Amino acid sequence: MSLLTPNPGLIFWMLVVFLLVVFILAKFAWKPIIKGLKDRENEIQGALDLAERTRAEMIKLKSDNEKLIAEANAVRDQILRDAKDAADRTILESKDKAAVEAQKMIDSAREAIRNEQQMSVTKIRKEVAVLSLEIAEKVLQRELKDKEAQEKLIADLASSAHLN
Repeated sequence: MSLLTPNPGLIFWMLVVFLLVVFILAKFAWKPIIKGLKDRENEIQGALDLAERTRAEMIKLKSDNEKLIAEANAVRDQILRDAKDAADRTILESKDKAAVEAQKMIDSAREAIRNEQQMSVTKIRKEVAVLSLEIAEKVLQRELKDKEAQEKLIADLASSAHLN
């Protein structure tokens, strides 16, 4: 039981050793420990600040990326609309040009047909005239073989002719 009863000498030496340990710790250990703790606290705070800045930058980058994607989509849509409009215009111009060319070809063909028709009619008229003259010549030669028929024809022609 002597351990449970306080001895004033033991208490005094325990107090002296405790104060000596506190003094040595205060002189040599607490400043580096406190400095280490402060440095660690500063590092942790810096890491937290960096994480916050990084998070804010990531949010900003995400927002910027969404804006860029939206702008790229708008540009893509505009390019597609422009390309479709250009294709439609080209198709329309090609149709119009083809229609004009077809009309020119039709007009040219009609003109060629008219010219061929006129040339054929003229050729037929010439042939009919030549044939008529040949027939008339042969008829006249047959009719006018004798002298009396010739005189009668001249008389008929002279009586039917109107002289002024």
